[in-house]
Amino acid sequence: MSDDEHRFTGMYDECRQRVWAYVVSRAGRQVADEVVSETFAIAWRRLEDVPEPALPWLLGVARNVLRDNVRAEVRREAVAAELRAWAEGDVADHVTERMGVLRALAAVPEDDREILVLVAWHGLSPKEGARVVGCSSAAFRVRLHRARKRLKQAMEATDADPRREPLPHVRSLNEEWS
Repeated sequence: MSDDEHRFTGMYDECRQRVWAYVVSRAGRQVADEVVSETFAIAWRRLEDVPEPALPWLLGVARNVLRDNVRAEVRREAVAAELRAWAEGDVADHVTERMGVLRALAAVPEDDREILVLVAWHGLSPKEGARVVGCSSAAFRVRLHRARKRLKQAMEATDADPRREPLPHVRSLNEEWS
């Protein structure tokens, strides 16, 4: 057995139970074995960095492994929640709704469209939007209010008109596919 193997084995025998107990106290028995295994795998890869005594360093590594596991779980849950949100309802309903909004947006004047896009798609505040279009915040708020009213009217008008034309880019795609 090499000196490194001897040192690692001694460190493992001396500290494994205490690292395991630390992990159990923080995260429970379900993850303890996995976190302890990862902690000692890191210790083996970085054996030259492990100080004497090794326990505080090992507990710090175990803490970081736990933190990384929590972050990964949060990411997995966020992705799962996003997928559930996408799966809710009929996709065709979402497409139809989006097409209605795009039709209505195309029907409002360019100045209204710009203000609506700045706020809704670019996430600007009225103060920031006012800076973009070159007016006061109060004037921007009034314009935004009026633009929203005209957009609502345009949406109601496009919903009520069964003969409405598709958007130009949709019309060209339909022609290409036929």
